Amino acid sequence: TVLTRKNTITGIEYRNDPTIFAWELINEPRCMSDPSGDTLQEWIEEMTGFIKSIDKNHLLTIGLEGFYGPKSPKSAVNPGEWASTLGSDFVRNSNITNVDFTSVHIYPDHWFHDLGFEEKQRYVSKWVRSHIEDCDKELKKPVMFTEYGLSNQNKDFQASQREQFYRTILDIIYKSAKKKGSGVGALVWQFLVEGIEEYNDDFGLVPWETPSIHKLTIQQSCRLARIQGLNQQTGNLKQLCS
Repeated sequence: TVLTRKNTITGIEYRNDPTIFAWELINEPRCMSDPSGDTLQEWIEEMTGFIKSIDKNHLLTIGLEGFYGPKSPKSAVNPGEWASTLGSDFVRNSNITNVDFTSVHIYPDHWFHDLGFEEKQRYVSKWVRSHIEDCDKELKKPVMFTEYGLSNQNKDFQASQREQFYRTILDIIYKSAKKKGSGVGALVWQFLVEGIEEYNDDFGLVPWETPSIHKLTIQQSCRLARIQGLNQQTGNLKQLCS
């Protein structure tokens, strides 16, 4: 239904629309009734093949949180034993031909309730580097950290922590991208504009109301563009990065 829907303004079906970057199969898939991961693996294989049979024009990712399964040699990297019982496995699930790039989420506030900010920062660095390593050495695919956020509901929350948290993630990705590694980008959860506060949660912010975050986001976009030479092109990007 989505892939073959025709845009009512342009008349272009979504599967043929060049302005769409990629499809996400499902947000944060889990199958706790089968911790072995077999059920979810079969479903991902079936559905990624189905999508590609309809749309070969766009990239496809799964939407994984990034947890390692119980048989993974990296299960110790998980935020806790519970993470290996959810029926998903980052490497196994991502190692499918129809999956073009991998996806990982970063929510230390949801995963840890007894760690301070600095401890969460150290864990996040390990988490990001671990998945870049997986994609560099084993999967040979790009990795996008498709959701990351820091809650403002933490008892020790300070606004400056968000900039530190974001910078930790973005710096590791930039270093990977600079040496042509698998780390290629990240999508923050969540940026908003004024007037839609009802859709906010404890992770959301309006970027230009927080100048340090706004500046950091622009810097990351521009330095990633610079690696590819895109900032030299005419248009909004060149103006933004000048």
